[in-house]
Amino acid sequence: MLNVFYQDEVIEAGCDEAGRGCLAGPVFAGAVILPRDFYHPLLNDSKQVTEEDRYELRSFIEATAICYAVAMVDQEEIDRINILNASFKAMHLAVEKLTQQPALLLIDGNRFKPYKQVRHECIIKGDSLYASIAAASILAKTYRDDYMIQLHQQYPYYKWNTNKGYGTAEHRKAIAEFGMCDHHRKSFQCLPPQLSLELK
Repeated sequence: MLNVFYQDEVIEAGCDEAGRGCLAGPVFAGAVILPRDFYHPLLNDSKQVTEEDRYELRSFIEATAICYAVAMVDQEEIDRINILNASFKAMHLAVEKLTQQPALLLIDGNRFKPYKQVRHECIIKGDSLYASIAAASILAKTYRDDYMIQLHQQYPYYKWNTNKGYGTAEHRKAIAEFGMCDHHRKSFQCLPPQLSLELK
């Protein structure tokens, strides 16, 4: 069972991102402040939850959280500032949008760029330990999936409705066939390096 809180002295928000390892599309981040009595039996790290359950959880989180926010940083900015900084920026933007400002941020992972003067704790596998981080991961993942499914209408050959921009075999094959589009991250290795030709 997930811990609802890390501590009980100040307001804390859980933060997580989705789409960091994708070849296309933005990185999304969620920030969530939960009430003391929050509980849902399905809540876990979004990668451990089925797609159907993620959307059920999203509705529940949005209905019961004290406040929540989702933000994104697009592929052009990812290419400009790199994916790690873009992930931090997306989290900062999500926290900024919260209607209540927390005094502590719980960050999934081992690194973070401090947000203003707010204290933070980096927690490895935090989305499988703390409910607020898991909730943030569910929101980030479902909002990003929705975004990629919308983009799929414009670019059906990349199959973003199923791979969501991750570097699956079918996605890489489509890039090899159709080339990259505006939504691909140019700084990522979208295709394997070309094999050097044998000199005759």
